[in-house]
Amino acid sequence: MEIKCWAIDRPVSSPFAFPEGRAGRWAGRFMRMTNRQKELALLMAPRPGERVLEVGYGPGALIAILARSGAGIYGVDPSAEMRALATRRNAGRADLRLGTADATGFADGYFDHVVSVNNVALWPDLGKGLSELRRVTRPGGTVLIAWHGGTSPPLLARRFRLPDERLAQIDEALTRLFARVRRHELRALTVFRAIR
Repeated sequence: MEIKCWAIDRPVSSPFAFPEGRAGRWAGRFMRMTNRQKELALLMAPRPGERVLEVGYGPGALIAILARSGAGIYGVDPSAEMRALATRRNAGRADLRLGTADATGFADGYFDHVVSVNNVALWPDLGKGLSELRRVTRPGGTVLIAWHGGTSPPLLARRFRLPDERLAQIDEALTRLFARVRRHELRALTVFRAIR
């Protein structure tokens, strides 16, 4: 399946962009093994009783980390293949649904934290996706947008880094919608943390 993305000048047909079938299951397992996200969870720091939404949860590796916090964990992902993998891995620990960044299906201001890891460049429309994430975040809540990068990314992920002009577009779009935006360089991720 080919998808059109705001950040990439050509259609994308990788099983990492829209995991389905055998190749999608393999891509999900690979993502789970290579995406190290504990540092991101520490930056978010959800507390018991808060609600967290992960957009594009993939195989559910971050969902598993976040579930240990005592927060209510929710997720949307467009891939039924990833929903099946993440649900098996996180049975009973999270409410995982099919959905997208621009159509989460949740009520206004429902979440304390919203996070998206390594999928913002694959969204069809950056503005619509960020507007939806703002809508479902409560006033004072945080939105974290992370993409391959950081201070020492794994060798395999280095080729997926976004050029500076694309990172600037994310920063500018967030700044238009949120009260405060700060960029963080973690070891393997470039993260924008926005406060509504």
